Amino acid sequence: MKRAGILNRHLAGALAELGHGDRLLVCDAGMPIPVGPRVVDLAFTAGVPSFAQVLDGLLAELVVEGAVAAVEVREANPAAAGLLAERFPGAALDFVPHDEVKRRSAGARLVVRTGEARPYANVLLTCGVFF
Repeated sequence: MKRAGILNRHLAGALAELGHGDRLLVCDAGMPIPVGPRVVDLAFTAGVPSFAQVLDGLLAELVVEGAVAAVEVREANPAAAGLLAERFPGAALDFVPHDEVKRRSAGARLVVRTGEARPYANVLLTCGVFF
């Protein structure tokens, strides 16, 4: 049995399959999930687990070279916007219209759905490489 890190076997296995350049959508409970990508649905109840909890757990295990979020998050959900700004300082985070995030999400290899119940708590991550 794993001692630490992500214990959910479906999520841990899906993360191990990701490679450089693969995209991963971390989304709130309301985000439309595209057909195609593997989905690990962690949503339990409204707000559980939170977007912040899941994002931080993923960032502890992944190398991320870039991220994309909806520009609407800045006004509609300042807490999520602040979290993203802290986790992705500088040019690592791009903001595009929400419809563009949804369009790009169709190319994701993995979708991780949280229980987050605040709007626009979504980020599309691009995996990097550790060397």
